[in-house]
Amino acid sequence: MSATPRIQVVPLEQIPLETPAWLETKQPQIVLVVDDERVIADTLSIILSKNGYAVETAYDAVSALDLASVVPPHLLLSDVMMGPGMDGTQLAIEMTEAYPDCKVILFSGHAATQDLLENAREAGYEFTVLTKPLHPADLLAQIDECFSGAMTAALA
Repeated sequence: MSATPRIQVVPLEQIPLETPAWLETKQPQIVLVVDDERVIADTLSIILSKNGYAVETAYDAVSALDLASVVPPHLLLSDVMMGPGMDGTQLAIEMTEAYPDCKVILFSGHAATQDLLENAREAGYEFTVLTKPLHPADLLAQIDECFSGAMTAALA
């Protein structure tokens, strides 16, 4: 029996719509959002685009790699548990190898994520992982920290 995912509903008025500090002096950062749950990917993409980020959205890892080959992102924001095929840690490893300047933030609501992350660590990769459900304000703060240079463990 599969568990029903818990989705946190956040009223629009609770989503910060401020210009990130880095955006005042730079071009918009490109964020590639990847999640096999379309509603989550689309919601995150809307939140990020309304906060000044240029957003590309993919619903699987292979499509994400295809998108990145056309428009290399500054940040990969990906779910860890995607299926079938490549999971988020494999995608993160491939992205950091192909685009060394691309930062990575992974998110997951599954306990099995720890095994995948441990495999990545053993291969020499350390990724920041956020726990689902993500509150938009917390996510935006993490991304802002990532681009402002305050986040240290975004990629190996």
